[in-house]
Amino acid sequence: MGYCFGIDIGGTTVKIGLAAEDGTLLEGWEIPTRREPTPEGLLLDIRVSILDRLDRGLDRGKKQKIRRADILGIGMAAPGVVTADGILHGAVNIGWGDVALAEEAERIIGISPVCVGNDARLAALGEAAYGAGVGARSMLMVTLGTGVGGGVVLNGKVLMGESGVAGEIGHMTVNPFETVRCNCGKMGCLEQYASATGMVRVAKQVLAKRREDSLLRQKEVTAKTLWDAAKAGDALANEITDAVSAYLGMALANAMYLVDTEKIVFGGGVSKAGELLLQKVEKAYRSRVFAHSREKEFLLAKLGNAAGMRGAAALLLQKIR
Repeated sequence: MGYCFGIDIGGTTVKIGLAAEDGTLLEGWEIPTRREPTPEGLLLDIRVSILDRLDRGLDRGKKQKIRRADILGIGMAAPGVVTADGILHGAVNIGWGDVALAEEAERIIGISPVCVGNDARLAALGEAAYGAGVGARSMLMVTLGTGVGGGVVLNGKVLMGESGVAGEIGHMTVNPFETVRCNCGKMGCLEQYASATGMVRVAKQVLAKRREDSLLRQKEVTAKTLWDAAKAGDALANEITDAVSAYLGMALANAMYLVDTEKIVFGGGVSKAGELLLQKVEKAYRSRVFAHSREKEFLLAKLGNAAGMRGAAALLLQKIR
């Protein structure tokens, strides 16, 4: 049996997983993300970590050491726009500009092939292959965290797009009258309302304009305290979560007119709001989409922080088969 590594490069840590050829995750660990203007140092850190594990012996319970020759390649998830040729077009959270990441990784790590994809897209692939999307032919995943990411999986394959931006639902325009710029430079993006930071921004705007009592006035406003207050029956918190859910429902309805997936999966920190989030977004979605497109399955992601590295491994395994 062959093996591969799935690597998910984040702003704080790099998650590395060893997967068997059948996709089973055998071992996972993390190393710190080295922040430099170019990726060479971080790729060297990854090389050292991987080779150290191999040299010490990755024993899979059969008293058999996995050799370097058993490694089929590396799948790598990166935080930025990635095109099919393995070019990463900037990683703002790390400080990189455009870089031929696949080529550089093969050269520095010394394992090939290396297949690279956007982190949100590969998290979607991970959930489709091994998590909430198992059994579905198609799936849209939305990650609600500091930003809003997304990914589309059709017939088991992640949709990248010609320019690498397919699935970037967070930058779909949902309010053409917004006057504040999103981090991407546009105005009125879904991310400005439905990310954790966006929800806090909306909540603070409402609290500044309104005078009624609310649990939100008793503690620091975060996405978690907002949804916790809504669950506790706080009227103002429910009004705010209805509003941000309306933006999400609108974006999902628009997305379904293009990709019409079987399942819609929510990941990221905000998804910990759980069933209330699903209920509110599904209600908003159903009010904005064709009648025959209303019966989608709304689910919470299952893989947590492992989704990116598992999707990265899945990408590699698909490419070499």
